[in-house]
Amino acid sequence: MTKFVNAPQPKKRKVLSTNWLVIFADLVALMLTFFVMLFSISNVTAERWKEMVDALTEALNPSDETIKEAVEPEKKIAFKMQSQAINLDYLQAVLEQKVVRSQSLKGSKLTLLEDRLVVSLPGSLLFNSNSAALKLAAQEPLFTLGGLLGNVKNRIGINGYSDEKNFKDAKYESNWELSLARSITVGNSLRKAGYKGDLMNYGFGNAHNSYLKKADSIQRQILSRRVDIIISASGRKK
Repeated sequence: MTKFVNAPQPKKRKVLSTNWLVIFADLVALMLTFFVMLFSISNVTAERWKEMVDALTEALNPSDETIKEAVEPEKKIAFKMQSQAINLDYLQAVLEQKVVRSQSLKGSKLTLLEDRLVVSLPGSLLFNSNSAALKLAAQEPLFTLGGLLGNVKNRIGINGYSDEKNFKDAKYESNWELSLARSITVGNSLRKAGYKGDLMNYGFGNAHNSYLKKADSIQRQILSRRVDIIISASGRKK
C-alpha cells in the first residue's frame, strides 16, 4: 500500500505589537514633566545662570569674540585715518560751472570714471612750448580751482602729459621730464591757493587719450599736451 507524505505547512509569522511605543512615549512625557516641575520649584540665581550661558556660548562658538576683537579696531583705524570724500557726481556738476565753462580754461574736459573724476586742462593754456612755467593768464583760474579743491577731502593726484617734438637748447631734455615738471607746477599752484592735502605728482611723457574717448578730433589734439587732475572717490589721509 502506497503511503503519501503530507507537505510541511508554512509557519505563520508572528505580528509584532507596537503597543510598547505608546507606553514609551508616555514615560518620556512623564519624565519631561517631572524635570520641568523640578526646574520650576528650584531657585535659579541670575548670576549663575548668566555664567552658565556665557560658558556655553564660548564653548560652542569660541572664535566669534576673537574675530570681533581683531576686526573692529582695524575698521576704526581706517575710518579715523581717512577724511570723508565728496560724491563725484556732485563734484562734476560744480566743476562743470567753474572749469569747463570758464573762458580762461576753454577746452578743458571732465571725465567721470567708476572710481575717479578726471579734470583735463590743455597744456597750451597753461604753458608755453617746452616750458613748465605757468602763463600769467592761467594763474588766476588755477588759483580759483585750488581754492575750490581746498574744501574737497578726496584723494587727489596730478598727471602731466607732454608731446613736444624739439628739445634742442631747451631746459628739459625729454617729454618725461617736462610732463613731470608741469605736474609739479600745477600742484604748487593749487597749494598756494589753499589746498593742504597731499598731492601725488606723476609725469607720463607722451600723452595718451584713454580718458578722452568721447572728445572730438580737435579737442583730442588740444588735450594731447595736458595736465590731468585726478580726483579719487576715496578720502585722503588726515
